[in-house]
Amino acid sequence: MRPAHALIDLDALRHNYRLARQLAGSARALAVIKANAYGHGAIQAAQALSGEADGFAVACIEEALELRSAGIQQPILLLEGWFEADELPLLAEHRLWSVVHQHEQLQQLLKARLPTPLQVWLKLDSGMHRAGFAPPEYPQIWRQLQASDQVAGLTCISHFARADEPDCGATERQLACVSQTLDGLSATSLSLSNSAGVLAWPQAHKHWVRPGIMLYGASPFAFEQPAAARLRAVMNLDSRIIATRELPAGEPIGYGARFVTPRPTRVGVVAMGYADGYPRHAPDGTPVLVEGQRSHLIGRVSMDMLTVDLTDLPQAGIGSAVRLWGEGLSADEVAAHAGTIAYQLFCNLNRVARRYRG
Repeated sequence: MRPAHALIDLDALRHNYRLARQLAGSARALAVIKANAYGHGAIQAAQALSGEADGFAVACIEEALELRSAGIQQPILLLEGWFEADELPLLAEHRLWSVVHQHEQLQQLLKARLPTPLQVWLKLDSGMHRAGFAPPEYPQIWRQLQASDQVAGLTCISHFARADEPDCGATERQLACVSQTLDGLSATSLSLSNSAGVLAWPQAHKHWVRPGIMLYGASPFAFEQPAAARLRAVMNLDSRIIATRELPAGEPIGYGARFVTPRPTRVGVVAMGYADGYPRHAPDGTPVLVEGQRSHLIGRVSMDMLTVDLTDLPQAGIGSAVRLWGEGLSADEVAAHAGTIAYQLFCNLNRVARRYRG
């Protein structure tokens, strides 16, 4: 059996959720498990957190119905809301909460005749300029929904664009926008904080927080951050050395001859490639662990294999364990070498078997 696999540590996932709840104080926390829990397995993540999560957040109704079919009973919020009006009865039937972020959704909801009203999270565009209602129109829409018999409750939701950049001033401006927009609306439920907000902006925790990437042990920051340092890696992406060879100095390795050996080099071939989700553009020098010892990529990543330098690891050979990211080698570090973010590494995971512990 091909040795490439992802080991998912559910105890670490629970630890990270508990950290989010601890940091959030009196606020409740929706565990964001969209995109198959960022590649970790949405059903397994939800089941692991079902005993303590205040609720879950997903992108769309398909993701929510998968969780309901698996027996998940907690509240589930659709972060993009619905896409067609005929989805609305399903939201009511399955007790799904929904974001409303654009006028077509608003009109569809106001015209609906649902058997039970919905919990609505009304999206305010406080500065991200991606989705949501503009501040000047928001109070009127809030009052419309407040008066509708199709709405059981209202939460104001907004999203930070630069909470991972604490010194840029953008988050303070967004917080001021939210405060000004809600003035006079007597909003009693408010959700602003993504992972960066949870970790670094206590004044933004309000009533609900929405931890996402932090649940999976990666930091949203490009710098050391004290609270993020308490996170535990959830995914260990592992494989093994499946071949070795000795090359003299001056020999090219892999497609395009990107790497040429600068010295006599012992090469290890690893069963892991871009078809598994490992980034093809990862450069020479991207770190890996071989039997717990640091080494690095040499040569371009192929579809099914990549090559690492074993010259200074004489004990390593065929069958040696290789960690691509996880405990001992953070996905954030690998992502930085590859010019991407841990979110993408996790979400791109493909083909490799997922195994679970905890």
